[in-house]
Amino acid sequence: MVSQGSSPSLLEALSSDFLACKICLEQLRVPKTLPCLHTYCQDCLAQLAEGSHLRCPECRETVPVPPTGVAAFKTNFFVNGLLDLVKARAGGDLRAGKPACALCPLMGGASAGGPATARCLDCADDLCQACADGHRCTRQTHSHRVVDLVGYRAGWYDEEARERQAAQCPQHPGESLRFLCQPCSQLLCRECRLDPHLDHPCLPLAEAVRARRPGLEGLLAGVDSNLAELEATQLAEEEALACLREQAAKVGTQVEEAAEGVLRALLAQKQEVLGQLRAHVEAAEEAARERLGELESRAQVAREAAAFARRVLSLGREAEILSLEGAIAQRLQQLQCCPWMPGPAPCLLPQLELHPGLLDKNRQLLRLSFQEQQPQKDRGKDGARSQGGAATPPQSRDGAQTPKQDSVQPPQEDGAQTLKAERAETPQEDGAQTPKEGRAQTPQEDGGAQSPRGGRSNKKRKFKGRLKSVSREPSPAPGPNLEGSGLLPRPIFFCSFPTRMPGDKRSPRITGLCPFGSREILVADEQNRALKRFSLNGDYKGAVPIPEGCSPCSVATLQDAVAFSAGARLYLIRPNGEVQWRRALSLCQASHAVAAMPSGDRVAVSVSGHVEVYNMEGSLATRFIPGGKASRGLRALVFLTTSPQGNFVGSDWQQGSLVVCDGLGQVIGEYRGPGLHGCQPGSVSVDKKGYIFLTLREVNKVVILDPKGSLLGDFLTAYHGLEKPRVTTMVDGRYLVVSLSNGTIHVFRVRPPDS
Repeated sequence: MVSQGSSPSLLEALSSDFLACKICLEQLRVPKTLPCLHTYCQDCLAQLAEGSHLRCPECRETVPVPPTGVAAFKTNFFVNGLLDLVKARAGGDLRAGKPACALCPLMGGASAGGPATARCLDCADDLCQACADGHRCTRQTHSHRVVDLVGYRAGWYDEEARERQAAQCPQHPGESLRFLCQPCSQLLCRECRLDPHLDHPCLPLAEAVRARRPGLEGLLAGVDSNLAELEATQLAEEEALACLREQAAKVGTQVEEAAEGVLRALLAQKQEVLGQLRAHVEAAEEAARERLGELESRAQVAREAAAFARRVLSLGREAEILSLEGAIAQRLQQLQCCPWMPGPAPCLLPQLELHPGLLDKNRQLLRLSFQEQQPQKDRGKDGARSQGGAATPPQSRDGAQTPKQDSVQPPQEDGAQTLKAERAETPQEDGAQTPKEGRAQTPQEDGGAQSPRGGRSNKKRKFKGRLKSVSREPSPAPGPNLEGSGLLPRPIFFCSFPTRMPGDKRSPRITGLCPFGSREILVADEQNRALKRFSLNGDYKGAVPIPEGCSPCSVATLQDAVAFSAGARLYLIRPNGEVQWRRALSLCQASHAVAAMPSGDRVAVSVSGHVEVYNMEGSLATRFIPGGKASRGLRALVFLTTSPQGNFVGSDWQQGSLVVCDGLGQVIGEYRGPGLHGCQPGSVSVDKKGYIFLTLREVNKVVILDPKGSLLGDFLTAYHGLEKPRVTTMVDGRYLVVSLSNGTIHVFRVRPPDS
């Protein structure tokens, strides 16, 4: 595209689509210019005309049609001149393959004329060598410019031909336009000058152009100024949209953290209340068991005494009864006077009391507030104030403080507080506290002893603080494991586009991505068996031909070559589809990851737990196992990439970890911690500073790790539009390209920490 300050060249006008009609998509025929300065064929405009008006196909402006029809629109002599130049360059005897001389038939020579070798720019005629020599020797044509025909056809003399080219009068064939009628603003030839415009003041074309050029240049400068303002406004709109997306992602993270915090507090209170309930029931059961045992023993004693008395009364003789009568009476009286429990002991039945906010369906625990975006200068001043001292909430015009822009505002209606705070402030009825309550209400002193559970909660708080330090909002203090200032690369949404093309028979299944030239990517569509080229803006650039029957899986770009795996083979092809070599790989692995070395002259491929590196000639350069021979049979690298520092980064599905090793297989770092959320590590990419971006498909996240494989935090989440991300790649070291399972591609610009 031509910039505002530069003038377009003739070569650009001839080689671009400037001479093509935007309606029929062919070369302009009888070009007519509308008042909006868009030019089309006269026949095409006639088809678009609807009564007394037509609508421009490009700018959609309604244009009135002259009473005499579309032929009355201004003829574009500028386009006509360029078309004449193009036709002259492409003219000649097509059957013979060479143009014929235009003067030989007029001088009595051969009927068809000899082969032309030169061209007169003034006469616009092709000449043979003899006629060209004679053309230079006559008095009338000795000043004409005769040039070599081959150079003319190649475009060497286009500028000079344009200078000597004369516009022809449409009413008088053979006459060139020489004058401008000032009252009529019409171009005239000599014949037109002598007929109806004889009494009108006329100017030669050169003088008329000199008089009118300053006015047109002034208007053009004004339009350029308007264009600059429009571009500035467009840039501001794009920045505002990017700011909105960034703020939305930040608020989304805040909502997620707030919801998780409420859920954690609620679950903690659930465990606490259930623990109290269990303790109460156990104490009541223990007391009941003691009472039941005592009652059982008393009942047993009474039953035995009663049974003895019944036997004596039923089986004893008179003397025996009378001899035992005193003892039996005394025992039975003793048992009757024993204090009996009239009923079960009073038991405290548990009752659940819910917070009113949990029963109110209309209560919003999370809500948004919106504030008009501040100008760029004001935001810079606010940022300087927030960095220099304590952050001051923004104030409205009347001086009252307003909520933070797009922040999550917890409701404070009816004096409601968080459940955990209210639970901590409510004393126990019996004055006793559970161990968990005692720790929650008793502050830890410096150097004081902590229980193991308290130590774990402290670790959780530290881990939560570390996650906050790598969130999208810059942290005021550097985190413990961050380099330098404690900031991390941040994503900025760039664009999104689909990869399904009209010729695709199936929905795309993207299995590989890699950069392809400057600001382009190469997409491996295994389902449609194609390697598709796209720009970072989503423009389709065509496809790289591949051998028939191949379904590309992983792909990488080398010096003027493309390497990809398909089945159990590794291919190296040229961009035109020419196969340089192919190598058979092990069948122990379903898919083989391919990565280009930073030098661009070697390609690495993962084969059943080890890495093989091939050079451009297809020879095996090196082979190693991450971790050495001790790790033989213990690795399965499903995804593989290389860093600018020359290290290898892979996703090991057998160990469930991300491994970083050097070119000799020495492991530099390996991560298999809780940051993987129990998922298998997915696709990996590395930026120019060595930061590692790991895809977690099951949880819709892309996490970021340092060059040694230590987890730093989340980089992309579902709030950035991720839905089952599949593979990623890094373009120019600063654009992260993410493909989704539905064939859509998201592009994010990676803002460096020091930006």
